[in-house]
Amino acid sequence: MTSSMKPVAVPDFLAAKKSGKKISMLTAYDYTWAGIVDAASIDSILVGDTLGMVVQGNKTTLPVTLDEMIYHGKMVVRATKRAMVVVDLPFLSYQVSPQQAVENAGRILKETGATAVKLEGGISQEKTIAALTNADIPVMAHVGFKPQSVRTTGVMGKIQRDEELLMQDALAAERSGAFAIVLEMISRPIAAKITEALSIPTIGIGSGPECDGQVLVLNDMLGLTDQFSPRFLKHYAQLRKAATEAIEAYNAEVKSGAYPADEHSRD
Repeated sequence: MTSSMKPVAVPDFLAAKKSGKKISMLTAYDYTWAGIVDAASIDSILVGDTLGMVVQGNKTTLPVTLDEMIYHGKMVVRATKRAMVVVDLPFLSYQVSPQQAVENAGRILKETGATAVKLEGGISQEKTIAALTNADIPVMAHVGFKPQSVRTTGVMGKIQRDEELLMQDALAAERSGAFAIVLEMISRPIAAKITEALSIPTIGIGSGPECDGQVLVLNDMLGLTDQFSPRFLKHYAQLRKAATEAIEAYNAEVKSGAYPADEHSRD
């Protein structure tokens, strides 16, 4: 995608797929980090329900509420000039009925100013995706490993490996109107086949380089977290270590009286 300051829109995702240009996506959950990500010309920012773990310290994404997603979505949109902002629909905010999904997704777009919502599911959410798109709400789907299904799969690491079911899920998402689809922790050959079969872009996380784009959790790729290191994760920095060292230096200088020095004090 172009790195101009023109805001990225849904048609840009589809155009990138047609032209073979890769799509970059990262999560962000607040004003400061969203501004940094946006300034780096990332194409899209996902306000993920991963904030339940990354920001709130929960073990899963399930406790995150719709109001919390809206709260964080507002901060991210406020800081964003170019990147398309996509906000996750949290657990039980869309599974009850298509009407519930439209009402809650509508709240997200109206109250945050985001461009689109993301939900987990393919075939199981076909009617919901169709209802959302019919209401002019852009939808990014999500298949493969689905964190919100932890209660039924039993473990966070459960990965869907059935090629036929994965392809059916992806085709259902496209058929019902999704403009893009996240493929999470799908084997590289299957993700490549899905990407080739779809006319909408695939955004991979742990699904190989053949996907049309990639997404990572910002805190993970910056090394701010220290308890999550799957094979697909690349650390582009070690900010937790740098931050700890800086805070330790501050603490030592306060204790010793070295800070504040004369230049840090008013006459």
